[in-house]
Amino acid sequence: MLLFLVCCILLAGCTSTSGKNASTSTKDELILAVGSEPEAGFDPTTGWGRYGSPLFQSTLLKRDDDLKIVNDLATGYEVSGETVWTVKLRRDAKFSDGKPVTAADVQFTFETAAGNGSVLDLTNLKSVESADDFTVKFTLKEPQSTFLSTLVATGIVPKHAYGKDYAQKPVGSGPYKLVQWDKGQQAIVEANPEYYGSKPFFKKLTFLFLSEDAAFAAAKAGKVDVSYIPSAFSKQTVAGMKLETAKSVDNRGIVFPYVKSGSKTKEGYAIGNDVTADLAIRQAVNEAIDRKKLVDGVLEGHGTPAYTINDGLPWWNPKTVVADGDANAAKKRLADNGWKDNDGDGILEKGGLKAQFTLLYPSGDVTRQSLALAVSDMIKPIGIKINVEGKSWDELKSLMHANAVLFGWGSHDPLEMYNVYNSKYRGLDYYNPGYYSNPAVDAWMDKAMKASSEEAALDFWKKAQWDGGTGLSTQGDAPWAWLVNIDHLYLVKEKLSIGKQRIHPHGHGWPVTDNIESWKWND
Repeated sequence: MLLFLVCCILLAGCTSTSGKNASTSTKDELILAVGSEPEAGFDPTTGWGRYGSPLFQSTLLKRDDDLKIVNDLATGYEVSGETVWTVKLRRDAKFSDGKPVTAADVQFTFETAAGNGSVLDLTNLKSVESADDFTVKFTLKEPQSTFLSTLVATGIVPKHAYGKDYAQKPVGSGPYKLVQWDKGQQAIVEANPEYYGSKPFFKKLTFLFLSEDAAFAAAKAGKVDVSYIPSAFSKQTVAGMKLETAKSVDNRGIVFPYVKSGSKTKEGYAIGNDVTADLAIRQAVNEAIDRKKLVDGVLEGHGTPAYTINDGLPWWNPKTVVADGDANAAKKRLADNGWKDNDGDGILEKGGLKAQFTLLYPSGDVTRQSLALAVSDMIKPIGIKINVEGKSWDELKSLMHANAVLFGWGSHDPLEMYNVYNSKYRGLDYYNPGYYSNPAVDAWMDKAMKASSEEAALDFWKKAQWDGGTGLSTQGDAPWAWLVNIDHLYLVKEKLSIGKQRIHPHGHGWPVTDNIESWKWND
């Protein structure tokens, strides 16, 4: 690990030579350690850009600093008959290779994304066609309230330059272009001279792919201009750098295997867990967790308690909030449902089954490790033993259907709740790894999806969480135990302004760069 860090820092130091002797205010290159490396590369048709600006590609619409939807490649849109979306394109947009962005490229992008069968759910898209060079018509099978968010999140790729290696060598119309990607180490990008929008001050950015420990070490060594850090490091000062805090809907929670053991995926991975398949276990864990203590103790106060995947957003149901740290309620629930400590070892049993399971987290993630260990300690007094283990992402893929896992989500789009909880996504990618299914929840979310607008869908989204009788929240099926919403923390060079940071979604897409055009040096 130390050798890797040294290599990365040395490599990073070599990438910012021009302006090396210039004053801070004129240095037009930055070195950043602000997020993880995208495993699948930089292809929007397979999901790149879902959590923040795609950076290399433009989108039809985007969100401004107040999260209001504004035009980007589009100059406007209209919806007719509830299922036909007509989008007009600007005429001055070009890809980084100088070719114009046309309706044919938009059509190609969405048809490719639909054909990929990826995390972008376009099953409701009946057709997309180019009415002329700068007019695109989307026809949906049914009304879909979240289609607007799809236009915000999907970067446009060029029909003429798209091939099997596009994810590694993207061409787009965004503010930057990728010039070098050393997998496992860094990505170097340069300003796109063809970009139609506000020209960014910084001409070159180097993204280092470092673990949290290594990123913090690089900041202390003065080798990066911006570094994402976990809250565990927030109390430590770093000379020449300031701490910037961005509020987020980026949550952390425990997904439980919802079904009993015995099945396997097509790859042969085990599905199900007999302990977590018991509703009383899942609800008791939710009741015994003290989320406020997790925020104060693990996050150093940089966050808020979490009860759902979408706390505080317009489609959130406040009735999902449960009393925190109620060990007595958890013990009673377990006893009422047949869980008793018959042999006096402190672990409850039921029908010969011990109340114990493994909780996995991605190794190298300090925050998730700390949360997992803290939850294990909190749960032990109620008679449930949680064994905490760190695993690589490759290992998690094979283990996540049969073990509890500490995952993170968080989006500005209610479609994420649909993807994470809908039964049709059981076992698909990282969606619904616990194989949760409730026909009533599916029905409420289907009504929300088919609503004529986001506003009309709000009540349906809320009822999917809890309708008074069932739902995906703790009061209902409790397939998750949500823990915290984390603030995103960055160490930033003292004179560097990263502008007004929008409320961040989940961190995989480098959301701090959403407003990259406004970054500059302060005098």
